Amino acid sequence: MSDATRVSRASHPGRRRRLWPIILLGALLALIGIVLIAGGAWLVAVGGSAYYLVAGIGLLVSGALMISGRAVGAWLYILVFIATLLWAYWEVGLNGWALLPRVVGPAVLLFLVLAALPRLTGYRWPGILAAMAVLLVVLVGGGVVIADRNAPVGQEPLPAPSSIAMSDPVRLAAGPDWPAYGGSDSARRYSPLNQINRENVSRLQRVWVAHTGDLPSSEFAEGKYGAETTPLKVGDTLFLCSAKNIMIALDPATGRERWRYDPKVPDEWIPYTAACRGVTYYEVPNADPATVCARRIIEGTLDGRLIAVDAGNGTPCPDFGQSGVVDIKVGMGEVVPGMVSITSPPTIVRGVIVTGHQVLDGQKRDAPSGVIKGFDAVTGALRWAWDMTRPDITGLPPEEQTYTRGTPNMWTIASGDEALGLVYLPMGNSAVDYWSSARTSLEKEFATSIVALNVETGKPAWHFQAVHNDVWDYDFGSQATLVDFPTQNGPVPALVVPSKQGDIFILDRRTGQALVGMEERPVPQGGVEPEQRAKTQPFSLYHTLRKPELTEAMMWGMSPIDQMICRIQFRTASYQGYFTPPTADRHWIEYPGYNGGSDWGSVAVDPTRGIIIANYNDMPNYNEFVPRGEAERLGWAPRGQERGEMGGAEGAGDPQIGAPYAINVNAGWRLPVTKLLCKEPPYGGIRAIDLKTGKTLWDRPFGTARANGPFGIPSGLPITIGTPNNGGPVVTAGGLIFIAAATDNLIRAIDIETGETVWQDALPAGGQATPMTYEANSRQYVVVMAGGHHFMETPIGDAVVAYALPQ
Repeated sequence: MSDATRVSRASHPGRRRRLWPIILLGALLALIGIVLIAGGAWLVAVGGSAYYLVAGIGLLVSGALMISGRAVGAWLYILVFIATLLWAYWEVGLNGWALLPRVVGPAVLLFLVLAALPRLTGYRWPGILAAMAVLLVVLVGGGVVIADRNAPVGQEPLPAPSSIAMSDPVRLAAGPDWPAYGGSDSARRYSPLNQINRENVSRLQRVWVAHTGDLPSSEFAEGKYGAETTPLKVGDTLFLCSAKNIMIALDPATGRERWRYDPKVPDEWIPYTAACRGVTYYEVPNADPATVCARRIIEGTLDGRLIAVDAGNGTPCPDFGQSGVVDIKVGMGEVVPGMVSITSPPTIVRGVIVTGHQVLDGQKRDAPSGVIKGFDAVTGALRWAWDMTRPDITGLPPEEQTYTRGTPNMWTIASGDEALGLVYLPMGNSAVDYWSSARTSLEKEFATSIVALNVETGKPAWHFQAVHNDVWDYDFGSQATLVDFPTQNGPVPALVVPSKQGDIFILDRRTGQALVGMEERPVPQGGVEPEQRAKTQPFSLYHTLRKPELTEAMMWGMSPIDQMICRIQFRTASYQGYFTPPTADRHWIEYPGYNGGSDWGSVAVDPTRGIIIANYNDMPNYNEFVPRGEAERLGWAPRGQERGEMGGAEGAGDPQIGAPYAINVNAGWRLPVTKLLCKEPPYGGIRAIDLKTGKTLWDRPFGTARANGPFGIPSGLPITIGTPNNGGPVVTAGGLIFIAAATDNLIRAIDIETGETVWQDALPAGGQATPMTYEANSRQYVVVMAGGHHFMETPIGDAVVAYALPQ
């Protein structure tokens, strides 16, 4: 039958009515073709792939022919699809997640075209329907199987267990108890308990759930919650804090509440996130246990207070500060609510409470000081203050003066060495993260550094800087971990220092000297402040979690159209690789983004097996400088001023008053409609590293797609994609890693030897917190806070969930 005969028949009114689905399909193909031609031409013009332009022309012609009822249009689309398959496999091979946007959308169109082919040709081809069913199963099913490859990557033999016990120079060590945020102030996040182990963990079950009762109660607090809490267990009590600093004591075996103390933090003091990562336990030396506050719980609050309560009943300690309260903001000058907050537990070394605080990012150069303070753990008296630009100030500043404003702060958790009398501070950046011209030389020296302070004097013993003159918000978020590092000359007291940029450094914790090689390498130059950019930056030769640099082929999306949009953004942005300097004339790409690498969850270290466990993020940020005038028109004002409320991801619309530009950070580089990320998965992983050599033992994507999907709609698919994650791991002598953190709202037990998930449970809310484990009544428990997180877009909750083996 000729095309002319088919067109004649198609022109009959009844026939035309029967062909309207084909006309609509042709119109759809033509419309997609027009979009691909427009975007593809732009992409070619900026040096990108020509595929989209060529494919768009093919779809436009195919659609036009099908609208006219000509079967050759369907055959042309089939050829376009075959060419698409060849191009996709040529560009990304058998990378399942990379193939999905390239192949699945075109495969669905192919299904429709094949279904229309019998009507266009006038022949009934039963084989076509069978063929297209097989095709879709093979393409979609095969892509999912490839994408969900669950086997750990880079499986290597594990190191032999050490016969020498690693020392732990701290006040209280982990064992039946979990007496500090990181297990102990060594921050190894390791427990010697092994009742729950690889052989029986499959029988682990939920045994109790407690609720803090702390949920957003005002419009201001909505969209700002993310508890991040890790409880402590000391003796017969579990201690924790809620998102807004309500201190709570629970029975560790039943979850029954024993007491609570509410410091009444006003909502207006919530900074970016209402978070309380934990509390600190302290026993007064030589005190009668029956004395009031001989055992005390100390926390820092969102409104910048230190509060001490009796561990037995939760009443404020009368001998600490003013009726149990010390205001750390004294000496800082003007502090607008929300600008200064304590979100991490303070660290106590030799009876001195050492605390930093968060200074709200991105607001203004004239922000409150990042001063570090040491307070007497019994009386609350100020023992010393470290203002990095005013070393002459060792206490409160002179009258009518303040601590230096805008200096780098420590918002995360310090670790401490009781024997050396040192506390190790992971320092942040100066106020206004992305502009450096106004910084002083001392700010540049200490920012994004590990600073070891002498806890007796508050003076720096040494410091190690990971980023010179940081304009990428690569401040240290991870707590450093104390280990005995194996060397040819025997074990050396060391720090394991993870970073947001992915590098892991090994430092002698006595001197700050690197124990494993690192080097200064040339990095990209130019940008908006070319004279400010360091010529070189430090690179660790021990280990990095950082992945290879981005390429256009790594751009992703739900379909070829949004993948094309991401490619155009990639080609038109400034990207010179790692440490691309900020630019004012166009967007720039920061990879890794400010969420890591490693963030506040840090790493865990198994001291017996000699293994580091690191979960990490693998996402870029898509950043833009906004001129001051435009920012003012948009109403971007700092906290405390009209229209100065924060919203969206951190850095999205930050005013940066005192710099020529505001900053707009697209965290994760997401598309505005589908909310999918422009970089292909995985977006997060978990890795085992040989402590001695820095060699990867295994590495795997971490997190499933069950709670994630386009347009923010959960897909429900238990497919491993590797999600963003916040919160750290815990390792036990039972050969298990317990971790939540991912955006799929699951808590997992992972076999430390293989990296395989051997147990999991769905939490009632997001698990953006580090678990902990302890023993009560001869039974081992694993506990995690399911508080959710606004930044991670997981459900908000107030549940404390405990697991144990059946009795």
